[in-house]
Formats: sequence, structure tokens, C-alpha cells
Amino acid sequence: MKKTVIIGGGAAGLMAACAAAEKYGGRAVTVIEKNRRPGRKLMITGKGRCNVTNNCDRDTLISNVPANGRFLFSAFSDFGTADTMEFFEKRGVPLKTERGNRVFPVSDKASDIVDALVNTVIKSGVKILTAEAEEILTENFSVTGVRTRYGEILEADSVILATGGMSYPVTGSTGDGYEMAGRLGHTVTPLKASLVPLNVKQGFCSRLSGLSLKNVTLTVYESGRKKPVFSELGEMLFTHFGISGPLVLSASAHMRKMGSSEYTAYIDLKPALDEQKLDSRILRDFEEEKNRDFANSLDKLLPKSIIPVIISLSGIAPDTKVNQISREQRARLCGVLKALRFDITGFRPIEEAIITGGGISVKEINPSTMESKLVSGLFFAGEIIDADAYTGGFNLQIAFSTGHLAGKNA
Repeated sequence: MKKTVIIGGGAAGLMAACAAAEKYGGRAVTVIEKNRRPGRKLMITGKGRCNVTNNCDRDTLISNVPANGRFLFSAFSDFGTADTMEFFEKRGVPLKTERGNRVFPVSDKASDIVDALVNTVIKSGVKILTAEAEEILTENFSVTGVRTRYGEILEADSVILATGGMSYPVTGSTGDGYEMAGRLGHTVTPLKASLVPLNVKQGFCSRLSGLSLKNVTLTVYESGRKKPVFSELGEMLFTHFGISGPLVLSASAHMRKMGSSEYTAYIDLKPALDEQKLDSRILRDFEEEKNRDFANSLDKLLPKSIIPVIISLSGIAPDTKVNQISREQRARLCGVLKALRFDITGFRPIEEAIITGGGISVKEINPSTMESKLVSGLFFAGEIIDADAYTGGFNLQIAFSTGHLAGKNA
């Protein structure tokens, strides 16, 4: 009986185990996982809801993978979004499609997705070994087994490396997979943060730390370009270092030249109102109490904690009576509300990113099988590959598609 060892029990590794067990029988498959419970990173995706995939066609999938999307053509063709949805619904996890074609479990519980994968693996007879893989063993450029940290050797005819990236190391993604592949001669392209919070120059962010804004529009410009690289309506969060939240994480994936180019972000705090309608709304609030100080006049318009910041940026003295504020001053206030500026100084560390950009060079992987072109019997799946996508369920679909393709071919 040929044996397959899968290193990593995350989304890609578990799906690879499901596919390998379905084709070859579970007893031939062993998953090595550091954590006591597999799928730890899956448990925290989508704020614990798990954006499991995106309900779109293959071409749309590829277009949302800016890093080596065409490499995934075969993987997406073999196991696409419809296959992912069918996989989970057949295992008792009803799904729903939300804004942007994002797919979630109806229960809004990531644990349902993890349980479906783990239960499928266990029922198929796959062995899950709680251990830490240290080295992939080879002979004459062919896989022979895996050695664990404490010296145990597992013989194998094939190995699937699905250890993830370097993001959220607490979940087990510590970059050890890159080291194992590198020792076998594989190229690891430069690693970088993707889907990550942003550091900003403006100091007022620390004063607003913890404030969440909903239904705002975030627009990002790259220096020298008139067209924005990103603009979307959604939710964001102020932090002690800058800005975070779903909108910001999405925007970061479009800032591909961070470090070599400069980016500026603008938040429209009132996207449902154009400047004329916003001015009318402000005038209406002012009319209600004409002798009120400006500092006390924006309570109906804005969250309390951000009002001092907006007042400061407007340049209007806080003790100015609202009936003394000129049209020009109101225009300045509207300008701040419609385009609150942030100068981006960089990404947060890769450990705080949701996804790691870069990884094993796709030039050294057969796209039709996910097998290494350098070492026979070695396969790759998931985030360890140099292919990362925008938010919306695309990165998990990469994990499921590459995992399935590697599993059925290993």
C-alpha cells in the first residue's frame, strides 16, 4: 500500500486528506499537525464566521488572484467554488451567499466548516498525528518519508506540504514549510504581508483606537496615479497604530508596491450624501439650536469620539456659535467629512497579516498536479505556494482547490 503524509492540518491539508482518502483509501494517509485540534486558523477566519469561498465562476476566481492567478487554472477547474459548496452542504453545513458573492455557513460558525473537514478525514480512516514535522526525507530526488521533531520517521511514497505561511504564527503557521522546501532546493519568493492592517502618519488614530465605523467608503490612491487602486463601502476600525478592519484588509491587497511607492487613503464618512446634501443636513442641525457652540453641534452626525478630531481638521474654532459659521467654513467641514485623509506609512508586521504573500515559486510546481518539478513525490497546497488573492473567500478557495488537486494526485 502506497503511503501519503500530509504536513499541516489546515484548510489545504485537510482537503488534501479528504481527496487522497477518497481516491486511495484513508488508511494510506497520515496528517501531521502541530496543534491538538486541526483547522485552528480556519476557526478565526471571517471573524469566526468563515468566508468559505466566493460564489463565482473560474475566470472571476482567477481575476481575483493578482499573484500567479493563471497558475491556478487547473486547480480551479478540478475543484471550483461549486465543488466547495457542494462538499460542505453534502456534509450537513448549509451555506448562504452574501454581499460580494461571499459564501458563509448559515450558522455563521467557522467551527461547522472545521468539523465537516475533520469528521470526513476521521471517518475515512485517515490518521491525524499530533507532531511537528522537521524534515522531508528523500533519496535520488524522490520522497521517502518525513522525520518529526522528536526523531520519529514516517515512511511515505508522497508528501503534501501544506504548512501555510507566516501569518498568525499562534495558529501554527511559522514558516517552517518554507525551510523544509528550501532545503530540497526550492525557491522561496520574497515573503510579504497581504490582507494586513495599515500604519498611518496621522497621530489622531491612537486617540480613536477601538472606534469602529460602518457604512463608510475607503478609497486608496497610489502616488502618481489619478485612478484609485481601491474604493469600497464597508466597515473599518481605528487602532493605536493606524487603521484596520475588513475595508482596510481588502485595500491592503491592492497596494502591491508598498515600499517602492506611496499610498494615501481617504474615508468618506457620509457616502450616502453628496456635498450639497451633506451641507443641507449640517445646516438643518445648526438651525435647531442657533446659539450652540460648534463643539456641541455634531452629535447627531458623528460618533462622539471622532468629533474633536473633525473639529480640529475643519479649522473652525470649537467655541464658534453655529449661526456664525460661514458657507466657506461649512464647505471645509464637508470636505473633511467626505475625504478624511490618511497617509499610509506601511503594512503591519507579517505576523499580523491574514495571508502571506510570496512562497514556493510556481515555476517549480506542476500546475496540473501540484507536484514539485524538482523532487518526485513532493506536492504543495495552500498558502505556502506563491499565490495570494483579494478578500472575499478567494484565498480559502485556493487552499481547497490546490489541496484537492494535490490529494488526488499524491
